[in-house]
Amino acid sequence: MRKIKSLFPEEFIDRYARFIPDFDSFLEAMVAPLPTVFRVNTLKTTPEKVLELLADFQPQPLAYYPLGFVARNGQGLGKTISHFLGLIYIQDAASMIPALVLDPKPRERVLDIAAAPGSKTTQMAAMMKNTGLIVANDISLDRVRGLIGNIDRMGCLNVAVCRTNGLTLAQKVTDFFDRVLVDAPCSSEGTMRKTREALRRWTVKAIQRFSTVQRGLIRAGYQALKPGGIMVYSTCTVAPEENEAVVTALLKRYPDAEIVPFELPGFLTRPALREWNGELFPEEVQRCRRILPQDNDTEAFFVALIRKPINGTD
Repeated sequence: MRKIKSLFPEEFIDRYARFIPDFDSFLEAMVAPLPTVFRVNTLKTTPEKVLELLADFQPQPLAYYPLGFVARNGQGLGKTISHFLGLIYIQDAASMIPALVLDPKPRERVLDIAAAPGSKTTQMAAMMKNTGLIVANDISLDRVRGLIGNIDRMGCLNVAVCRTNGLTLAQKVTDFFDRVLVDAPCSSEGTMRKTREALRRWTVKAIQRFSTVQRGLIRAGYQALKPGGIMVYSTCTVAPEENEAVVTALLKRYPDAEIVPFELPGFLTRPALREWNGELFPEEVQRCRRILPQDNDTEAFFVALIRKPINGTD
């Protein structure tokens, strides 16, 4: 364990040992290779056909998502014709959770405010059966190019792509969307299993910088949401400043916003924190859920489900 701890900055160890009780298991999971997970794109095919095409990769179903599979022999999956044609999307299992919790329905209007590279956008398009409207936005031109490529590859016909600041977009579409996904840019601590680059660039200053961006995006998402609508705020980070503190900031700005509890049968989540660094979060923030890598063999994630009341005010 001493060798594993030496891979992480001392400040990282000190921070997260304070609220993760099985901390050694957390660190071991953070340095373990990620399993290769994919979901079937029902806009183009069926699970039965994909399982036949990819039998050599030994796919095993995820207990909580009938379209998700772990490839026991995942090497080379991204080079298959099934991937090239958009029959599957290779995506970490935890990354599939925000769209499942948001649960967009056919013919609804959905905003994905920070959409690139499109894993959740394309997942939602399939859930909506290519009906309704998804506005997939991202501020980065390079990332939008990748977003468009994935939307085309997966055969998504109900997606309109735009490139603008999410705060500016929200001002133009206030109270418009049935559902909003704010999968916010973050310090990406959860992706350390996938790339050591996330570990090398980790700093507390980066966490604080991202927290400022996230507070703006969650307010923008809530502004774009119509009364009675549902929003998911998610990150792939462990930092409370980017998770519970951001949701708390939204509640201070919009006291009527409702944090909705949720569970996913077969998938283990943990309650959000009650306090951090002397800041006591509202009790309802604990309804948000933390996803830790040792619990389901995934990346780390945070997911909050938020409802805008019918009589809410902006």
